[in-house]
Amino acid sequence: MSEANLGHPIPDSNLNKTVKVPVETQTTVLDKRPQGPWKTAWKKFVHNPFAITGLVVLLFFITLAILAKWIVPYDPTRIDMMFPNLPAGTDNHLLGTDELGRDIFSRLVYSSRISLTVGFAVAFVSVMIGTLIGAVAGYFGGWVDTIAMRFVDVMNSIPSLFLNILILAIFGSKMSYMILVLALTSWMGVARLVRGNYLQLREMQYVEAAKATGVSSWGIIFGHLLRNASAPIVVTATLMVGGAILSESALSYLGLGVKTPDTSWGLMLSNAQEFMLIDPIQALYPGLCILIVVLAVNFIGDGIRDGLDPRKTTIPRRRLDQWRKKFSKSEI
Repeated sequence: MSEANLGHPIPDSNLNKTVKVPVETQTTVLDKRPQGPWKTAWKKFVHNPFAITGLVVLLFFITLAILAKWIVPYDPTRIDMMFPNLPAGTDNHLLGTDELGRDIFSRLVYSSRISLTVGFAVAFVSVMIGTLIGAVAGYFGGWVDTIAMRFVDVMNSIPSLFLNILILAIFGSKMSYMILVLALTSWMGVARLVRGNYLQLREMQYVEAAKATGVSSWGIIFGHLLRNASAPIVVTATLMVGGAILSESALSYLGLGVKTPDTSWGLMLSNAQEFMLIDPIQALYPGLCILIVVLAVNFIGDGIRDGLDPRKTTIPRRRLDQWRKKFSKSEI
């Protein structure tokens, strides 16, 4: 290697002489930066088989909901009293028909639209409300924190299911009303979580530096602290999707959710209960859809939580045991 390709001399105390390191090596060392938390979390998430399976299943149902118009073979609202309660696979009906002759597969696919929309919309609105109240209470503290937390205590003391039933019975069971009602009774846990994180983060030195440079309180809340508190918020929002789908299914099952001609998995369960002795398989399909989607969402939430936890490792337990047996000096 010529002198032109050598970098700055580096003293070597062991050899008492100067060793020249190539410029290419110096550049490679400088370019190696530590990975960010989200990139590290994604690598851990990819190595979690349950989380990846849940993500694939959820994307499958989302794809079905988006492409429902081109996938279903029949109109889900089409009634054919000539062929009620057909078994699966009869007359080109993949899963059979219900008591009114409607194609069950078409209704299942269209039901995923409403169930998934309600789940994600409720989680989004709840996180927005809870994050705003929790951030303000945790950052400002004092009487603001006291009032906000007492309001949270009052909301937690009200039975959410009975409140949802009362409001929907009075104002009607439109999907927009149902999303709003479910969101207004689900944000309290997010508010407490965000408040606890902000109480800890507001004491950090970078917050004092931001105040010293003239950054406003709202700039600190949403520009500095929110990004550092985003990890638990993302996990909570993911897990809330499954809870919202279950709540929508329960309300629709009670007759206070989605109304005909629209359909959801909970409404299909409600309609199928009258024919449990005649055709119990009708209740199995929407029940399985609810179970699979909620499990998939919970697996995704657990995967995100494990990925964002710095104490979790991506090294399999079996490999760690092999390393211990190979390199451990103990005889035990």
